[in-house]
Amino acid sequence: MSRISILDHDRCQPKKCHYTCIEYCPGVRMEEDTIVIDEKSKKPLISEELCSGCGICTNRCPFDAVSVINIPEALENPIHRYGQNMFELFHLPNVSDGSVVGILGPNGIGKSTIIRILSGELIPNLGNWEDNNDNDKKEDQTQEKWEKVIQHFKGSQMQSYFKNLSQGKSKVIHKPQMVDELPKFVKGNVETLLKGVDERGKFDEILENLDLENILSREIANLSGGELQRVAIAASVLRDGDFYYFDEPTSWLDVRQRLNAVKVIRSLAESGKSVMVIEHDLATLDAISDYVHVLYGQAGAYGVVSQMKGVRVGINAYINGFLKEENVRIRKQAIEFTVRPPTVEDEGEAISSYTALEKSYEGFSLEIDEGEIFHDEIVTAFGSNGIGKTTFAKILAEAEKPDKGKIKEKIDIAYKPQYIASDFDGRVEDFLYSFAPSYGSNIFKSEIMKPFSLEELLDKDVNELSGGELQRLAIATTLSKEAEIYLFDEPTAFLDVEQRLIAGRAIRKIIESKNAASLIIDHDIVFIDYISDRAMVFYGEPGLNGIATKPTDLRTSMNKFLKDLNITFRRDKETKRPRVNKLDSYLDRKQKEEGEYYYLKDK
Repeated sequence: MSRISILDHDRCQPKKCHYTCIEYCPGVRMEEDTIVIDEKSKKPLISEELCSGCGICTNRCPFDAVSVINIPEALENPIHRYGQNMFELFHLPNVSDGSVVGILGPNGIGKSTIIRILSGELIPNLGNWEDNNDNDKKEDQTQEKWEKVIQHFKGSQMQSYFKNLSQGKSKVIHKPQMVDELPKFVKGNVETLLKGVDERGKFDEILENLDLENILSREIANLSGGELQRVAIAASVLRDGDFYYFDEPTSWLDVRQRLNAVKVIRSLAESGKSVMVIEHDLATLDAISDYVHVLYGQAGAYGVVSQMKGVRVGINAYINGFLKEENVRIRKQAIEFTVRPPTVEDEGEAISSYTALEKSYEGFSLEIDEGEIFHDEIVTAFGSNGIGKTTFAKILAEAEKPDKGKIKEKIDIAYKPQYIASDFDGRVEDFLYSFAPSYGSNIFKSEIMKPFSLEELLDKDVNELSGGELQRLAIATTLSKEAEIYLFDEPTAFLDVEQRLIAGRAIRKIIESKNAASLIIDHDIVFIDYISDRAMVFYGEPGLNGIATKPTDLRTSMNKFLKDLNITFRRDKETKRPRVNKLDSYLDRKQKEEGEYYYLKDK
């Protein structure tokens, strides 16, 4: 068994601990010290050759800065390593002409590093971390590094890939993850931007497929998150390249928009292009990919790219937590999806009820059917963007008042908004002390802090957190409050698959322990299927008028919602997860004939 030693330099504070890790390391009593002081940083470095993996330094470190990780397989020759006792990546995914290759794995496991390497932004150092790519700009030395990479992959598909990339013979198009930063670099309106990058002559076609006609005259700086995402996808697809990389292309998109994005991105592969997609929405990843690579390892420590697998086999292996070909278990337990029977209408005492509600703004109106929410249940709300879901959430939270109708009971609501501000000046621990009432309690530690892995964030500044870290903090803070209804607006944004399902389990456990309820607005069908007791459907004309049904059983709600979208889902026979049927396939036609858009009932 091999091991990896990790030292978090941001956490390490030698002046406060006086090198506790060195003091207690049994290696210092040997001829050669296992832990030494780096002359430049004055912080410890662990010798990976001499370290026995005893774990004493890890347990003694008062700041949790040291980790010694025994990995489940012998891994040699990393593709890239950021430094001594720092993250390393093993293997690379394959690129395939005329196909979409999906990348599936947790955050912090190396997906962005892979994209940087394959796009030519980062020359892999093949484990030689002293070979600093970022600071070395000399052309002859850069070419020497590329030659090492090309020689390393001799005889494989990647040899010609990196050779053409290093010589500028391949053109790579990269759609980044953080589209909300687009206004910092791009000025002007949408039409000017897209016409300026249209190298494939597909302007009108892409515009129609991504529903961008109505925002052509809008300034980039004034677009919403979903609009920015669609513009970023359009700008990438309109450019003429050889390889296309899409990093989380469906964040902020509703279900219809996600399926439109699938169609547009798949059209690249159908024209012979090579496409790679990083995606956390399993239904979208299933629909968009021909093959997948599963990434596993430990976040922030190391990541391993699995062999290429068929899309169904790969996703099911990830859900089951076992990679058969590699003989590696990546999770202790499989993720289980259950097929729930329709909810009985009489659920007992309602925790909240409301009459028919109406709310109007300039150019938009919302009508909501009379309904109620019961104790110990999770109600999900789904529909197009701009259809009134967030408005309903604000009415329920009494942040907005309806023009007609009323909320019958006065209840306490804990509300996590859609967009999370990160302007708090201080550390995560300071934030929790200020805004998480139960922080420090045993319940918080076991039911909230542990599932959301907040221990690793405590010393970080809030304004430096990633999107996923901010989301975990916001959900945890909301759950720490005393409330009767916990209201979450798009809690899955920026979370990986496991974090989404962990969040679902944590929400379920908290509301049941408090005899409370939860309303969740989201677009991830797999997450909705996993967590819902009942659901509300929002339909109408986005941006003009919205209509919301009362909460009903998930099957009834899904059938109505999917019928409006003209798509059908089926259950995977092995894992029971929802899968999108191909349009006009035999099963798609059969389900539409029977009126079962969600999945066929077992006979």
